[in-house]
Amino acid sequence: MMSAVKIAENIYWVGAVDWKVRSFHGHTYSTKRGTTYNSYLVVDDKITLVDGVHASFADEMLDNIRRIIDPSKIECIVANHVETDHSGAIPRLLELNPKAKVYGTAKCKEGLHRYYYVPMDFQVVKTGDELKLGQKTLKFIEAPMIHWPDSMFTYVVEDAILMPNDAFGQHFASSERFADEVDQCALWDEAAKYYANILWPLGSIIKRKIEEVVKMNIPVKVIAPSHGLIWRKDPMKIVEKYLEWASGKTRKKAIIAYETMWGATEKMAKKIAEGLADSGSEVKLYNVAETDITDVFTDMLDARGFIFGSSTHDNDMLPSMAAFMELYKGFKAKDRHAAVFGSYGWAGGAVKEIESVIAEAGGVTTLPSISVKYMPDEKELEACRQFGVDFASKL
Repeated sequence: MMSAVKIAENIYWVGAVDWKVRSFHGHTYSTKRGTTYNSYLVVDDKITLVDGVHASFADEMLDNIRRIIDPSKIECIVANHVETDHSGAIPRLLELNPKAKVYGTAKCKEGLHRYYYVPMDFQVVKTGDELKLGQKTLKFIEAPMIHWPDSMFTYVVEDAILMPNDAFGQHFASSERFADEVDQCALWDEAAKYYANILWPLGSIIKRKIEEVVKMNIPVKVIAPSHGLIWRKDPMKIVEKYLEWASGKTRKKAIIAYETMWGATEKMAKKIAEGLADSGSEVKLYNVAETDITDVFTDMLDARGFIFGSSTHDNDMLPSMAAFMELYKGFKAKDRHAAVFGSYGWAGGAVKEIESVIAEAGGVTTLPSISVKYMPDEKELEACRQFGVDFASKL
């Protein structure tokens, strides 16, 4: 259990650290470093809590609040996002504070009702609305689809603190609360992983929202997300990174993701990788049946080329590759090059099915595929190497 941490005068982190969680979002996101559920207490004439925690950590959050004030004195609860890892403790808070007013978007009001079915005095807010607490003022900024329709940001005007909920976060359990206190390689690895696996499909929306906030001309001294570490030293670094990722900036790098049955497709993959490397391209090779696919998608974020391969089983992809490609559709990658390879026995099918998924997802230029029957011979392996060389020329 972690103690409350002061992040500004009369503003405290009172959240919880989940050291043991290893998967998120229906097991589609691995959290090897755990996570945090960040909740922020503002002590003023109107005592306010911004975001809650997962219901299973409600006691931990309440104990942190008790280190500062009696939780029953909370008058206002701000719900930036309805998802249960942030709102799960709200029913518990309302048991202690039945007269507390809840603030959020119209979509948030609908979502909280449908999740919890508890009575609450809910105040719908929109961009530009303010809540005067006494010495401090909260300004609200709607942020639909970053990453749910109900999402919004809360800005503490006097302290220039932005609380953007699921934007700018990381799944990162730590005894430290601030980004400058932890290993920077691990921090940025988790920040990229978070963007790639949660926010990548929303790049154009994120870019527009950041530009909108910049035009509001509000200073930002601290960015306090609802997962992971708080950005207090040069917080705009993470904003700049989001703009880079949202713009789809890539480099001469190819990701080969494949699944193999008896080793033929793997031999092809290695030869294709050899051709790419011989041509001066950076290349990463992943067997999706043996790899954390969250890491694969993270590596794909700045790659200019994707090469997908599978052996054929029942005229289709192998199951792990099929699951991977189903997730790939949702990422909506743009301005990349893609190609397909695979092996088969008496009948093909996997290559065609992968090509179909790529076409459905759109956004990429597809290059000619390559297939091999049974195990590739030396001539076919050389063709695979040349396949890699040719693909590299397009990067």
